[in-house]
Amino acid sequence: MANDKKNISDISRTLFWDTDYSNFDPEKQASYLVNKVLHFGTLDDFKIIVSYYGKPRLRKIIKELHFLDDKTFHFCSAYFNIPLTVFEHYKLKVSNLKQGNS
Repeated sequence: MANDKKNISDISRTLFWDTDYSNFDPEKQASYLVNKVLHFGTLDDFKIIVSYYGKPRLRKIIKELHFLDDKTFHFCSAYFNIPLTVFEHYKLKVSNLKQGNS
């Protein structure tokens, strides 16, 4: 059986339309990369970040993201077994609703 493990450098370059990939640091800019993959990446890109960062680190990064679209929000909750109320996205959304800013 062939080794299917991919390297972080295999991430789709189209995700970096707004940045210079040659200066990109996946450690320093982990939240940025995870956000890009979750919203615009392919299934292969998702598998790469799971392999690269590992589920525990991804859980931490994802919980701290300020915005997730509804599909991504619910997918991440189910895939990483994170209660919806733990996400920063959820806390901000509830806070905005309480203030009358939907």
